[in-house]
Amino acid sequence: MTALSRIEEQAVARASASPMLARTRAWAAVNSGTGNIAGLDAMAGMLADAFAALPGTVRLIEPAAAERVAADGTVAAVAHGQHLHVSVRPDAARRLLLTGHMDTVYPADHPFQTLTDRADGTINGPGVADMKGGLAVMLAALEAVEAARCPIGYDVIINSDEETGSFSSAALIAEAARGKLAALTYEPALPDGTLAGARGGTGNFSIVVRGRAAHAGRNPQDGRNAIVAAAALALALDAAKGPRLSVNPARIDGGGPNNVVPDLAVLRVNFRPADADEIARARTTIDTAVAAVAAAHDVRIDVHGTFNRPPKPIDAGAARLFDLVRQVGGDLDLPIAWRDTGGVCDGNNIAAAGTPVIDTMGVRGGAIHSADEFLIVESLAERAALSAVTILRLAENGL
Repeated sequence: MTALSRIEEQAVARASASPMLARTRAWAAVNSGTGNIAGLDAMAGMLADAFAALPGTVRLIEPAAAERVAADGTVAAVAHGQHLHVSVRPDAARRLLLTGHMDTVYPADHPFQTLTDRADGTINGPGVADMKGGLAVMLAALEAVEAARCPIGYDVIINSDEETGSFSSAALIAEAARGKLAALTYEPALPDGTLAGARGGTGNFSIVVRGRAAHAGRNPQDGRNAIVAAAALALALDAAKGPRLSVNPARIDGGGPNNVVPDLAVLRVNFRPADADEIARARTTIDTAVAAVAAAHDVRIDVHGTFNRPPKPIDAGAARLFDLVRQVGGDLDLPIAWRDTGGVCDGNNIAAAGTPVIDTMGVRGGAIHSADEFLIVESLAERAALSAVTILRLAENGL
């Protein structure tokens, strides 16, 4: 650490001394799968207590309405947990957004519920990397920045539904992102510290196909087979995939007894567009394929879904933010590199609001979304230092 100011050195020491590991253990011990509302309520309360150490207003925000298409084609509201919003110095000249999520992909009945310390300096446990360790890093960095009497303002949003698309928190995040100098999101970096650069977008659709039931032996000609129509639609959509648009027809729900022509099917399909032009192409593909299949099979088709994560390019503002983080990393003897990825997160939505963002400022770890998920313990201190110094330099010099 050869180029740090005295204030920065003190912030690094303060951040590194934070009880991040203890916090991570305590938070990871609480199951907060996206659908576990009781667990999310407990998690939100713990986070609200912890983030109350910051000199701002801490609020728990009710989730916006969201819905889901069931296997029987009905559309129903889906419950989500509360979201945490912390606002510090809202009138400051320079303001940042820091985001993370409290939910995990492990439901309350998942067998992966415990933490295991490994001899290689890692911890295996649900959410330790994605992203309860990242939340501990965020808080440690902000506490160090506050100890330095830094005048920067910021909002913190920790949502409860990131793992399922942030449908009940997207508007909250978009509003918080507007007008901010930059944003930092605490998804995990790769085990070697590599950050996510540009990201493609994603869209998830449930397409309900309604045909007509009939006896499969006596009068099949009177039926309209929804399963066959859904399969034809899946093939038509799949044909649109290319180097910059991934299309994944993932599931068809529906059908019944072998002697009944099925009158209902629900096709689930995921799109991964590389840019806005591919979103437009995908939308046209959906509209064209739906019209053609509906006409050819004499069925009714209703499309539910949206492109909920826009692509995240590295524009000029994001490039400057990456350069700043790389410089800070160099001063901390932490090599910083990044690469494009096909994954998505709330960073996509923040970038779409026009705010430069780095969305992998969390711990180093890996095997996320599996029972092998792990956190590299030594990365807690290094990543908290990286965030603290980055925030101090944004406060001093802007972007």
